[in-house]
Amino acid sequence: MVDVTRRDFLRATGGAAAAVAAGIGGSTTAARAEEAPQARAASANDKIVLGIIGVGGRGYGTHLDWFGKHPDVAIGAVCDVHQPYVERAVAKLGGAAKGYNDFRKLLEQKDIDAVVVCTPPQWHAIMSVAACEAGKDVYCEKPLSRYPAEIRAMVKAARDNKRVTQDGTQIHATENYARCVDIVRSGALGQVTAVRNFCTMNDDSEGLGTPPDSAPPPGLDWDMWLGPAPKVPFNIGRFRDGMHRYFADYVDSWLHELGPHIVDLPFWALDLGQPVRVSALGGRYATNSIATVPDTMDVVWEFPNKMLMTWTMMQQSAFGFGLGSSGGGRQHGTVFHGKDATALLSNYGTPQVIGKDGKPVEGREYPDVTPPSPGQEREFLDAVKTRKDPSCSFERHLPLHIALNLAHVALRTGRTLHWDAAKFEVTGDKEATRLLNPPYRSPWKLSA
Repeated sequence: MVDVTRRDFLRATGGAAAAVAAGIGGSTTAARAEEAPQARAASANDKIVLGIIGVGGRGYGTHLDWFGKHPDVAIGAVCDVHQPYVERAVAKLGGAAKGYNDFRKLLEQKDIDAVVVCTPPQWHAIMSVAACEAGKDVYCEKPLSRYPAEIRAMVKAARDNKRVTQDGTQIHATENYARCVDIVRSGALGQVTAVRNFCTMNDDSEGLGTPPDSAPPPGLDWDMWLGPAPKVPFNIGRFRDGMHRYFADYVDSWLHELGPHIVDLPFWALDLGQPVRVSALGGRYATNSIATVPDTMDVVWEFPNKMLMTWTMMQQSAFGFGLGSSGGGRQHGTVFHGKDATALLSNYGTPQVIGKDGKPVEGREYPDVTPPSPGQEREFLDAVKTRKDPSCSFERHLPLHIALNLAHVALRTGRTLHWDAAKFEVTGDKEATRLLNPPYRSPWKLSA
């Protein structure tokens, strides 16, 4: 195990950060300071007024607290399609925030500086683009996008409207992730030729079962909850307690649910850019419920620097491949295979380095260069004031989301995709290229 010295505070990305222009090629470039968004009209000492869109679960139980604890923040509005959630959030804020059922009305509120989007993922791109066009900065929960055309539109909207953005991959700000980045970038592993990501769990869809369709509860606009997703009858299984994560109409798979946290690490550490080839297999092989996401899934990406990366997910086998803690809880991690050594990080824990002899590398010091982070939500708030992009801006996370989104296109077609980032198309595959665009239900569409 590596001898890791903990620092006094959390850390996040620094140095040459990935910044890919919307709609252009596949390699990453350094972020451009000269293209920083326009400054806020208010002074840096004024409070940042936030609007929270989606206050049913994570928005209510997490984001109201996370952002509300900062003395330079005022939550000026909340929005949800379920009126009881709106009333509960307004009450939690002591009546200081305005309540809305339609996010478009919230975006019309003039004093809102930025919005936090924590709805189910089918809404993320539409709301983020609309917020940018309304002159609001955007913190959006993961996954940012489900289709490659969505992340491209989000990046374009942020750039065109000079907006600060942040992806809600909170683990990116932690010391252990930054420490692993330092190890990989130190050269101690030699050339990294493969990365393995895994996520396994003993999870039969959290007791979802097979509840029947029914009438929606009072105060819920079910059609608006569905938004651009296919129209289906109300079912409590889709609506309750964040269970949308088990339905492909809203999240596609666990690669979109936890992949943005886990796969973020190799993209950051290796500055991967966009893949050139993607294949995926998976399905519902083990679990029995009304869920529609794959319970078993494998993905392979190939990158232009002669490197492979994989994703393995099993919903009913919490096996950690000999890494991290044992037990029946969720197990996940990333393994960097280098020509000289291997780096391991499991369950967001302390990274380890294993030599070619199969033994832990002891006593070696690694450069401690990745700048610290004050915390992921604080990074966003500081960026709203300084107009400097935070570590997980939409533009910096475009390559990651292109890779995740393409994996689902490959899964839908059952074919290996050859990706041309410069042309934004799947080479020689018109059907797959059509699937880069989201099949939104009318009247919803991306305006960027």
